Amino acid sequence: MKKATVPIIGLTGQTGAGKSTVASRLRAGGLSVIDADQASRQVMQPGSRVLEALAGAFGSDILLPGGALNRPLLAQRAFRSPAQTEKLNALTHPAIIKVMRHEIAQAVQSGAQAVVLDAPQLFESGANQICDWIIAVVAPEDIRLRRIMARDQISENSARLRANAQKSEAYYREHADILVRNFPPFDLAQELKPVWEKLCDSEEKAEDT
Repeated sequence: MKKATVPIIGLTGQTGAGKSTVASRLRAGGLSVIDADQASRQVMQPGSRVLEALAGAFGSDILLPGGALNRPLLAQRAFRSPAQTEKLNALTHPAIIKVMRHEIAQAVQSGAQAVVLDAPQLFESGANQICDWIIAVVAPEDIRLRRIMARDQISENSARLRANAQKSEAYYREHADILVRNFPPFDLAQELKPVWEKLCDSEEKAEDT
């Protein structure tokens, strides 16, 4: 996929770090935000090919009587080992990326100032390759676990399985252009200042060309 004429910004980070909060701030600032989780739900509608493939790989009982996905059961099975997580990614990422590419094109056509790809699996899916730069949101493990448990209403053990299925904070520190610390005592508005500054630089360079 050729890069769009506006900046494509990857937004990722460990689960529970508060990536959705950052996405909301960027959206409020006028940026177009594409949500990978929404794209995931779109490709996993009852009767979809992706859902059929998941049922074949993880068991037909991951489908509820009406044909919808039992997400907690799929998560339990998909995050219990790296091999199972890789299987999940291989079955879902291509379809999700296809949806996101379409949404990027729509956002650019609509005159977006910049497009943010809000994707927890940004690196794993390869979507980082279509980004001009990347923001990673991080927080200490204890804070992330509490957030996951409250958000998803799951046990600490289940929360740890999800957290451990992702890359380490060191990986995000190494591969992101901007690191956002979304936990006390850091102020989120201050943490996001480098994002707005980088966007201004991008706009100035575009005007000079």
